Amino acid sequence: MGALCGKESKPDPFAQPGRTLASAPAPSNTKTAPLPKKVGGPPRTLGTASDGAPQSQGQEEARRKAAAAAEARANAAGKPKGKLASQLQEQKKQTQTATLEAASSETRRMRDADAAAEARAHN
Repeated sequence: MGALCGKESKPDPFAQPGRTLASAPAPSNTKTAPLPKKVGGPPRTLGTASDGAPQSQGQEEARRKAAAAAEARANAAGKPKGKLASQLQEQKKQTQTATLEAASSETRRMRDADAAAEARAHN
């Protein structure tokens, strides 16, 4: 079933005979795009305009404000903001051996508590 209000379908592209491989157009001889003869102009110092003049006062002020904001973020990131943040900071400072020792001592305490509960149950 076709669409009642749709476009007419185009004829089948495979209904007509195609071309043979020998009749294909010859490949082009150029392998890459040609290189431009000159790229850019004289070398520039970073932080200067294209004519060699220093940057405008507005750009310097924006750079100064961005640096101050980045420094404030860096200083604020080092300070813990609450109980959980301070606990996280302490965990980050622990070495792997300290972490393993803490887990081991906790496991030993649990085993001791289980053994004590078992001893009381047999009494």
